[in-house]
Amino acid sequence: MTTHEANGVTLGVEHFGDVAAPLVLCAGGTTMLSWPDALCDSLARAGRHVVRYDLCDSGASTTGDPEEPTYTLGDLAADAAALASELDDRPAHLAGIGVGGMVAQVAALDHPEAFSALTLVGTRPVAPGPVDDDLPDHDEATIGRLFSRSMPDWSDRDAVAEYAAGSADILGDDPAAARAVAARTWDRTPGALPAVHMANQLGTVFSRLDCGPRWRERLASLALPALVVHGRCDPFFPVGNGEALAREIPRARLLVLENASTVIPDAASSEVAAAMLEL
Repeated sequence: MTTHEANGVTLGVEHFGDVAAPLVLCAGGTTMLSWPDALCDSLARAGRHVVRYDLCDSGASTTGDPEEPTYTLGDLAADAAALASELDDRPAHLAGIGVGGMVAQVAALDHPEAFSALTLVGTRPVAPGPVDDDLPDHDEATIGRLFSRSMPDWSDRDAVAEYAAGSADILGDDPAAARAVAARTWDRTPGALPAVHMANQLGTVFSRLDCGPRWRERLASLALPALVVHGRCDPFFPVGNGEALAREIPRARLLVLENASTVIPDAASSEVAAAMLEL
């Protein structure tokens, strides 16, 4: 792992594969560990230079006050374009997962010259907050269970890891895998401030960002190859969001992972990698 300066900020990055190979840039949601090691390894073995990176206020990237961010969704999109140009003089395949998928959509729209292909995983075509009438919102029962629990002591690594495992169990993800990722995320979180640990684990900074203006109506202008990946069992962004996103982007391919929820299981990494490589 290392850092790169892009768009006036420091971004924490990790490289897989040959740096001379075509670039696949993976925007975290919010940390780079949202992207499974197995998927990054599969893409690298197939001849890609994979770089996953932390968004601002997470991991090794510039961290300010996650409770009062001074940047916008558009700034995060500009970070992605600047990092892609810093890493390779050729357009990059941009991939975003969860809220990182929102960053990726805006980046592809605002900086089309920087990107050659787009992969969007477990995301939707509107900003955090109220959804459009035709998009399924979070499953109420699941969200009720998820947020009715007491928050952990964010300065306690073991408590945070167990909290993540409990969240995964509610969401239909693998608790053991979530526990391990949460511990790795905790270890990479700068400082000891509870708000910073919480932002790294939950991505809460996104609820405070200026995410305007709307971009859904612009998606029809995208001319690059696109892949939309979504878990059939996702209760947070139900699969109808991925289906709508694939309809909005011309000629986008939709890949539904039948046994997946909010994360890409290791068992599906080869299938997702193969679909990304076809773009």
